[in-house]
Amino acid sequence: MNTTTPFSTRHVTATTAAGSPTSDQDPLQAGAAGQVRAGQRALVLGGGGSAGNAWLIGVIAGLLAAGLDVTSADLIIGTSAGSTAAAQITSVSPAQLLAHILSAAPGQRSGPAGSDGGRAPIGAAADSMRRTSEIIAAAADPADMRRRLGAAALEQDAASDGGGQARWRATVAARLPGMGWPERTVLITAVDADTGEPVVFDRHSGVELADAVAASCANGFGVPPYGIGDRRYIDGGYRRSSENADLAAGYGRVLVLSPLGGRTRAPLAWGMDLAAQADELRAGGSRVETVLPDSDSRSAFGDNMMDTSKRPVAARAGHDQGRALAGQLTEFWL
Repeated sequence: MNTTTPFSTRHVTATTAAGSPTSDQDPLQAGAAGQVRAGQRALVLGGGGSAGNAWLIGVIAGLLAAGLDVTSADLIIGTSAGSTAAAQITSVSPAQLLAHILSAAPGQRSGPAGSDGGRAPIGAAADSMRRTSEIIAAAADPADMRRRLGAAALEQDAASDGGGQARWRATVAARLPGMGWPERTVLITAVDADTGEPVVFDRHSGVELADAVAASCANGFGVPPYGIGDRRYIDGGYRRSSENADLAAGYGRVLVLSPLGGRTRAPLAWGMDLAAQADELRAGGSRVETVLPDSDSRSAFGDNMMDTSKRPVAARAGHDQGRALAGQLTEFWL
């Protein structure tokens, strides 16, 4: 089994009167060494841009069409595009979400959302990947990586004309069927841009769902750090991975949907890849299944996961993959 660097996680549980988050130890992390909840199921939705979000909806809708409803999970963990999916599937039927994607007007090829709330050129996506890869390569460990990424995102934001936060929130809110947190346990991941500290939002955080999702999706370069109270946050994919499946520790069955195929740009020795997280969960007594894009889904994504024009074909591919996997996953899930 891969060894993993320990990660501390700030679990945001309340806000002060001024709106600044307060925190204590993440209860899921604290309970990781306890007994496995054999009867409880966790659904983990990883990041992966606009196409990845559509694929997640497609897979979940495909599973449901074949008779397996994974939206009833006791715990849902959402990171970046997966945080949007988590908010969506807990408010609206996956079949309706899929129909909406398939009926939407074809999108134009685009890169990450710009700080002005519009769409940046495709080249911006490649530039963001290059810059973040350089920062990751220069980091000494995961904590150092998060601090560097946060500092770089804040530095870039300081050099911009600002003013994009309200438009970004409106963009994110328009993607959500409802504004309220679901009653079940949904965790939305982010990273404190000022400290590099990992953060987990839930319905007890005193943070609105749209703000939590906006923070989790703020990659810090195409989308500037997102402010909540007196703190600013960047993409939850920087917390540990694009999946953050480790937060499901203690759950009996853990299903991970990873649009990015479980890959990591961090050194494997850091244990931030999905395989390492799955090994940890299994070592703790959890049963784990991971769903990665098949060849048709990867072809549907193309070379830019932020390309909104790929959403319909990515959703269809995900739907087909979900239907094909439903038989083997039903035995695992039920």
